[in-house]
Amino acid sequence: MERLILASASPRRRELLKQAGVEFEVIPAKGEEHTEKDTPHEAVMELALLKAKEVAGVIEDPKAVILGADTVVALEGRILGKPKDREDAVAMLTLLSGNTHSVFTGVALVRKEDGRILNFFEETKVTMYPMSQEEIEAYVNTGEPMDKAGAYGIQGKCAIHIEKIQGDYNNVVGLPIAGIYQRMKHGFP
Repeated sequence: MERLILASASPRRRELLKQAGVEFEVIPAKGEEHTEKDTPHEAVMELALLKAKEVAGVIEDPKAVILGADTVVALEGRILGKPKDREDAVAMLTLLSGNTHSVFTGVALVRKEDGRILNFFEETKVTMYPMSQEEIEAYVNTGEPMDKAGAYGIQGKCAIHIEKIQGDYNNVVGLPIAGIYQRMKHGFP
């Protein structure tokens, strides 16, 4: 039996794994999240792999599989990460309001025993209803946007501003759990 280790402190990723009935441990990567990649799917794949490899480097158990993940929001190719401050959150939500954007989550699984790697991304398109300046300000005032890519949480108070999605809902939350399961079901890479 392989031991799954989540290389992320994200409470949303932990919740999605628990919801799926997956047994896992959490050992968050501590490294600086930085990439030179400028396309959203390449950036998230690289960051997820860096996280998984960092944690794999400190685990000695050969039966461990390390799961790294990274999520970004992109509008017209421009990556929107977590907001730096309140003003940044307002600016991001103003951009997203009334538009369709993409949420990319990169996933990396590193098997300690043989060093095999599974690295992929999922993309989900999200369309937001137009938000008034008052609605944006009120949402930012809740504090919810501050630790989320694109300055919103689809599973939280921003749900009332989501018109539709195309793709995996859980991917927007932060982990495409079905995509991970389906790929692993058919053999680790």
